[in-house]
Amino acid sequence: MKLLMMARNPLLYSHQRLVEAALARGHTIDIIDTLQVYMNIATHNPQIKYKGQNLEFYDAIIPRIGASVTMYGLAVLRQLEMMGMWTLNESVAIGRSRDKLRSLQLLARRGIGLPITAFSHSTLYTDDMIKMVGGAPVVIKLLEGTQGLGVVLGETLAAARSVIDAFREVNVNILVQEYIKEADATDIRCLIVGGKVVASMKRKGPPGDFRSNLHRGGTANKEKITPEERSVAVRSAHIMGLNVCGVDMLRTSHGPVVMEVNSSPGLEGIEKATGIDVATKIIEYIETHATPYQTKTRGKG
Repeated sequence: MKLLMMARNPLLYSHQRLVEAALARGHTIDIIDTLQVYMNIATHNPQIKYKGQNLEFYDAIIPRIGASVTMYGLAVLRQLEMMGMWTLNESVAIGRSRDKLRSLQLLARRGIGLPITAFSHSTLYTDDMIKMVGGAPVVIKLLEGTQGLGVVLGETLAAARSVIDAFREVNVNILVQEYIKEADATDIRCLIVGGKVVASMKRKGPPGDFRSNLHRGGTANKEKITPEERSVAVRSAHIMGLNVCGVDMLRTSHGPVVMEVNSSPGLEGIEKATGIDVATKIIEYIETHATPYQTKTRGKG
């Protein structure tokens, strides 16, 4: 098969592993810098170019779109879909997952357990919003944050109020969530490929930090998940419409709650923690499911 990966940094562990897995199984794979793509959209014959050359037709696209270039990356991916190329994760599904508020609304509507979450534009009702999620301490998140960036713990009412008001002053959108103490700065990451959990790990934050992200200095170990956790992870991926994703959950006294569904999960932490060759499982899924001109949305929505 002829594969194309959309990725700004080809040297990242995840991207190198996907290339290795593709080549090992006899495929060819090219990597393009998403921001170097440009296109003609006002035509019945969609055209897309990369560094001055017409982009060839590929059997499958592996989108690894960084959060900082989501808008442009999705525009490029939609164009590829309109041209009939099959994508591992479709543009609409990635867009859903990148909008944290939208993704939580979709998950809640389908009965997935979530932390109590509040969202508001006005600062007039900050105290009531904090009360709505159970009172301090609360977790305050930027809607656009990734890898633990833009996540703050408001340990007291005064501290939470101060952080929320400060964010509002610079006109950024935030979520306020209940702080789940029993999670003890740990979470569960499940890696989903084709509707199945292929690997799972427990991540724990460094001493003194309530965030468990590996990019923030956390540690990871292989973890056996419960049938309920497996079901929640698989259902969450299905609701988002993602073929490959990472589902992050917290263990609480009333069962697992989903924190985030990540459409471009890193492979380094989970492969090293579990010893599972996730990259090859992704390539195997592409081999059995990639069908040109069969993208569900064809760039719509």
